[in-house]
Amino acid sequence: MQRVDRVIAERLISEVPLVKEVAQYIIAAGGKRLRPALLLLMSGALGDTSVHRHTLAAVVEFIHTATLLHDDVVDESTLRRGRTTANQRFGNAASVLVGDFLYSRAFQMMVDVGLMRVMDVLSEATNVIAEGEVLQLMNIHDASLDEATYMRVIRSKTAKLFEASARLAAILANSDVATESACATYGQALGCAFQIIDDVLDYEGDAQTLGKNLGDDLREGKVTLPIIGALRVASSKEQALIRQAIEGGDMSHLTEIQHIILNTGALAAARQTAMAEAQRALDAIAVLPHNPHQQALLDLALGLQNRTV
Repeated sequence: MQRVDRVIAERLISEVPLVKEVAQYIIAAGGKRLRPALLLLMSGALGDTSVHRHTLAAVVEFIHTATLLHDDVVDESTLRRGRTTANQRFGNAASVLVGDFLYSRAFQMMVDVGLMRVMDVLSEATNVIAEGEVLQLMNIHDASLDEATYMRVIRSKTAKLFEASARLAAILANSDVATESACATYGQALGCAFQIIDDVLDYEGDAQTLGKNLGDDLREGKVTLPIIGALRVASSKEQALIRQAIEGGDMSHLTEIQHIILNTGALAAARQTAMAEAQRALDAIAVLPHNPHQQALLDLALGLQNRTV
């Protein structure tokens, strides 16, 4: 990961000062670096030491960071990773344009790798992520959103880059079709589980620990799995209160809605769905060689149950 950070620092160079400043601001905020770590762990599990793995790990982090810059503008977010968002500090225009710079730099780097399969996977992933963003935008303030549509959104918006990261490791290792598919399935399932837990934490987490404001999803009109579960079993009065918040942006009853979500068992049910996805991830990589890297991948999926940040 230190080598990946060095690649990131080297490829953030730009002759335009504002580009470098904004990009460094959001990259320096840290974050989990989960997608590049996933690529490196999967490479290790497959016994691959390709010289390209650190470059592609940086590429997926650039793509992820670009989506964050654009997301925060769309969502009008003010806090990310415990700091003021880039759009709050530098303005929407700078955030969008620097996000574009990170996308284009990522594509320059993947071209440098010189593998058509790599470019195919990452270009398709970037396109699917964009579609997921638009699909989510279409569903904003829609209290009738069902679980199937919710899962479609997170598979596109979040899980796709996890899937691509794991698949890239298999491609670099020249794995057979079955192994590549197993790696991709692990990545997709892990990404789904990660996003569901993220949505749970929006209602039961700690703002300081999470580095973002609690209730942001509701404030933005996003219907996530905890909300879907609560609406399914809540009383008519409770449903009306939740719908009022989703459709009208009324946040005056946020605390009460949090209690409703908790008391209906919606958070526990969402966690169960996340754990089912985590189990799907565990099953997928059971076919990989048993080594410390594979064990780390198993631990990563198992550890989502206790995720707090």
